[in-house]
Amino acid sequence: MSETPKPPQTGDRLVASSAPPRPHRPARPGGTVVTPWHRLVGGVAYVVRVAARVAALSMLLYAVFTVFRANPANVWYQFVESLASSLSLGLANLFQLADPRWTTLVNYGLAAIVWLVIGSALSGLIRRAAP
Repeated sequence: MSETPKPPQTGDRLVASSAPPRPHRPARPGGTVVTPWHRLVGGVAYVVRVAARVAALSMLLYAVFTVFRANPANVWYQFVESLASSLSLGLANLFQLADPRWTTLVNYGLAAIVWLVIGSALSGLIRRAAP
């Protein structure tokens, strides 16, 4: 005769195993243990990625401010404009279109994409260069 299984209770294991539970240990692919050096390199790569995203965000924010004709006398507009112009990577005057709003959107949008690509590539190189 077969017994009817009892419903699961709090604390029950989902998979029956005779092995004792293993303690959690952070590991990298391949089974190597995460060292403080790996954490430092990961932190540097994270900071590089975040800095590139902030630069790209400032480019896009300036383009949006320009397209929707934000007030140039506003302190936020002036701050974003100065940040975007200093981080534009020389792409601010790459294309000259008939409408200056579209010119700004295309040029600063391209600069934002370049910042995202550079940040991602540099972050990946930093992670791979670490032993």
